[in-house]
Amino acid sequence: MNDHALRVYDSILGLQCDADNPTPLVRLNRVAPFEHTQVYAKLEWYNPFGAVKDRVAANLVSDGEERGTVHAGQKLVEPTSGNTGMALAMIANARGYSLTTPLSSEIPLEKRTMLRFFGADVMELQDTLCPAPGAPEGAIAKATEIGGRPDFHMLNQYVNEANPEAHYKTTGPEIWRQTAGAVTHFVAGLGTCGTITGTGRFLKEQRAGVQVVGVYPTEGHDIPGVRSLRQLQQTQLYRPDEYDAQVEVANQQAFDLCLRLNREESITAGPSSAMALAGAFATVPDEPGNVVVVIFPDSAFKYASSVVKHLPQLARGAQAGNGAGPNPLLERMRENVRGNPELTIDVDDAHEQWRREKPFVLDVRPAGQYDEAHIPGAINIPLAELGENAEYLAVLPRDFDAPVLSVCQRGNASLSGLLFLKSLGYRNVRSINGGTLAWREKGYATDSE
Repeated sequence: MNDHALRVYDSILGLQCDADNPTPLVRLNRVAPFEHTQVYAKLEWYNPFGAVKDRVAANLVSDGEERGTVHAGQKLVEPTSGNTGMALAMIANARGYSLTTPLSSEIPLEKRTMLRFFGADVMELQDTLCPAPGAPEGAIAKATEIGGRPDFHMLNQYVNEANPEAHYKTTGPEIWRQTAGAVTHFVAGLGTCGTITGTGRFLKEQRAGVQVVGVYPTEGHDIPGVRSLRQLQQTQLYRPDEYDAQVEVANQQAFDLCLRLNREESITAGPSSAMALAGAFATVPDEPGNVVVVIFPDSAFKYASSVVKHLPQLARGAQAGNGAGPNPLLERMRENVRGNPELTIDVDDAHEQWRREKPFVLDVRPAGQYDEAHIPGAINIPLAELGENAEYLAVLPRDFDAPVLSVCQRGNASLSGLLFLKSLGYRNVRSINGGTLAWREKGYATDSE
């Protein structure tokens, strides 16, 4: 017998959340910049397997069982950035299924490790941080291929209406009940968009004036579980006509606020939580009566490697004496450059320039990634070797006004390449947003060694 009052359950699945057993809603008292507006964080790591995706995984499986596509001994496959896979793995364990999860090797090591620990068959691929349905190779393409086999079934969180339905049935009713119907603004990060679409739809049915706000990261972001505006075009559950506002948040802004949440509010929020909160701060006015609920998808514990990358001061003790580690000044410079239309270029525009002008293309990735696939004609000078070897510098254009494109895997390291080239005096340099992976997603030509 499941008893929420006593917290006694017949199995771990009894802990799954709904209006009678909601995840906590906690008011933010220190980081919010408002005098009148009240901001509440909905802490989704209180789901039984640690993230908001528990809701989706449970409903995907239940829906499949009801439709007869998921049955005893079923082999499931799902492309996942981590949290959906972890929840599916545990539900599969409880119900006697198996799970295969193709995913990007860019996913934090902590998540990939725990997926294997939970029993999933993890297939690491050279894919974007968030899988892209249009990619000729990658997590979604691989999962689709496996799902077409007779003994496998792909649940497909990117198109399956059971995804937003999970939030329509649970998250929305929880928020409405927890705020006694006083919620005025609902804010969520945009990933598969099941959370914002399902929850927003329910809340607007209760009161049409509830404002639904979606928050997305900058292109080439490093925040797992969410999608840039370009990536959002590739999920069928992204329905901007149903949202009242959308706002972009930069990488460093999210990680800085993440640190503040942990230290000032004692809330162990992860970077995607901070991203959503930053979007709320930028969008919601400070007015009496405003009650804002922000989804905090999961905790910080899965993101140690990402946190150290963007908050390098946290790793100084481990790096003392060896001079290694990220350069905070360089990281700030890169973040200031990101999105500057005079210094960066979208992949479509970069392809057109490459086709029309044949600019010099500097690929700053490690040699192994370059050898696997690179823009035709690109010259590989790994970022770690820039400026270290005069032979490499000799291949750069002699004309400092020559058009130059800097490229890497996802559009982060190429910003450093751009800054280096600028320091040498090159005046017509741009960094390709989304990097080589975005180039390949578009189906543009590549060479390999």
